[in-house]
Parts: sequence; structure tokens; C-alpha cells
Amino acid sequence: MLNLVLFGPPGAGKGTQSEKLIAKYQLVHLSTGDLLRSQIQAKTELGLQAKTLMDQGILVPDEVVIGMIDYKLQENQSAAGFIFDGFPRTVKQAEALDHLLAQYNEQITVMLSLEVDEEELTKRLLLRGHSSGRPDDQNEDLIRRRVTEYNEKTTPVAGYYQNQNKYVGIDGIGDIEMIFNTISQEIEKRRTA
Repeated sequence: MLNLVLFGPPGAGKGTQSEKLIAKYQLVHLSTGDLLRSQIQAKTELGLQAKTLMDQGILVPDEVVIGMIDYKLQENQSAAGFIFDGFPRTVKQAEALDHLLAQYNEQITVMLSLEVDEEELTKRLLLRGHSSGRPDDQNEDLIRRRVTEYNEKTTPVAGYYQNQNKYVGIDGIGDIEMIFNTISQEIEKRRTA
């Protein structure tokens, strides 16, 4: 099974690349935001628990998110693999994910990190803000704060996967197809290793 963690700051191109990866490798997309919304909408026990916390302005704890991921793993046991989007965000979450996958005799194949400098990210997000109308992509100070927060919080997660020899940095600047080909080459190296 092919299990990918797709990483990168806001505006790095994760959405674009994950769509291409899902199509090429027939992966199940696991976005924690989508999982939370679908579990809440389905009124599952985990969804109701998450909604109660979110309504109080409290972050959903890792064990609830891991429970939702476990539910999706159970639901898709015949899948070719999974692409994790927006998770893990902390070393604790990465450890919990490893523990969960081990229960299915699985593991993360590779963590692919799209690397884009702050100036390019800011430019991309401002453009996206104008075309999408997303207010969080129209304020340059807010964009820079989000990128800084991403860098501070996720650097330890990258280190966690580096220690397992599963981290691969990908230059996220350039032609979308060229970046996709580089990502695909890195995946193929891991699949044949």
C-alpha cells in the first residue's frame, strides 16, 4: 500500500498536486478538515464529540482525529493507499499515525514536502485571494503570519520523518507538470526500494 504525507505551507500547491497523485495512484484522500465535516454531518459519535468541542472554540484533540482516520482506514481496506493532507501537524500526531497504521501492518511510505520561499507563497496566496475571494488570502500580514506559524509548527514533523529516512523535499516552484513528475519519481523510488 502507498501511504503519502503531502506537506507544504499554504500556497505551496498541495491541492493541485494531491489531485494529480490521487488520480495517478488511485489513493484515498484523507483531509482532516473534510473528515471532521463529514463525521459531523453524518452525526457519528466522533462527529458529535468534535462538534461539541468546535462549538466551544476548542481544538479537536488528536485522539478524536486519529479515531476518524481509523474509521476511514477500516472503510477503505482494499484501497491502493492513502494521501494524508493536513495531518500530521505535530510530532505527537505523527507518532499516533504510525501507531495506528502499524495496527494494519502499514506505514507511511514517504513524506513529500513542497518547498516554496515566503515571497513566492505570498504572491501566490494574494493572487488566489483575488480570484477566490477568500479573505484569509487577501491580507499580506495574515499570509506571512500563517507561513511563519506553519514553519514553526511543522519543522519538527519534517525532522520526525527525516529520522525515519522518509522525508523528501520537493522544489515547489516551476511548472506544475514538472513538479508532479519529480514527485512521481520520488514515489517510484520508494515503491521499488
